[in-house]
Amino acid sequence: MIPRLHERAHAPHEPLAEALGRPVSPNEGLTEHTVVAHWPGLDYFTLDDEQRTWTSVQWAEHLEDPYLEHPFAASPDDDRHAILHLTVRLHPDDRQLTGSEWAETAHRLARATGIEVPGKEHGCRWIAVQAQPRRLDLIVNLIHLDGAWHAPPSDILRRLADETRRIEQDLRLIAPVRTGPTTRPAIRTAPTASAQLADVLTQLADEQAGPLAGVRGLVEHIAYRIAGQPGAAGTETAHRLELIARRLHGIQQDLETTAAHLVEPRIAAAPPPPRRTAHRSP
Repeated sequence: MIPRLHERAHAPHEPLAEALGRPVSPNEGLTEHTVVAHWPGLDYFTLDDEQRTWTSVQWAEHLEDPYLEHPFAASPDDDRHAILHLTVRLHPDDRQLTGSEWAETAHRLARATGIEVPGKEHGCRWIAVQAQPRRLDLIVNLIHLDGAWHAPPSDILRRLADETRRIEQDLRLIAPVRTGPTTRPAIRTAPTASAQLADVLTQLADEQAGPLAGVRGLVEHIAYRIAGQPGAAGTETAHRLELIARRLHGIQQDLETTAAHLVEPRIAAAPPPPRRTAHRSP
């Protein structure tokens, strides 16, 4: 699962069209199978007897409303580019996700990046669109309901990378199902050479702070940046980088497995049976 952070826009129509893979339309209704998640406050804007299926134009207008309600809201840089667009894409070898899994992914990414704060009543308007195969788009208006501007965290890319890796583990995508304990092996209880080497391997394989995790995150980010450039060469290069990131993840898992094997207690080999020799009398 590879995340991408697009440049902020002034209007939601173009990001929504990119998420749909087609222009927004006043005639096309987007059901819950396409808009798989949204900000919790949307329920207060929809009456029980109101039409539940909105067109793509209506969704764009809904995301654009904060501009009209707060005409003087601006970012710390004094601009009005309030539309944030996040994308995550599955690896070609990953299984397909269900609608509920896409919805869970959307809410987790929204919380991890600070877009959705549980219990906050005047948050951002956002929707999650799953209209293209193996892809999820989050489109956000950074203007809060009370007119405040939501400044994304400076480490938003790192948060995206960390959360997508956790989602991979939880939804059993790239990461295989673990049959043993998920914590690090207790290698410090035996001050042996094998335990010390296993400690080094475990640090290299660390999914959060290990050096390979940082390299993998950068490769994934560059792959997504290159994929957005025009031309077949960029697409081919992005695919190669995705495969490199996949191999790096496999190396991390192999290192962790090797570290666990180093500290496993070995069963002592049974001594060979005594050798019998025939006794001959002189």
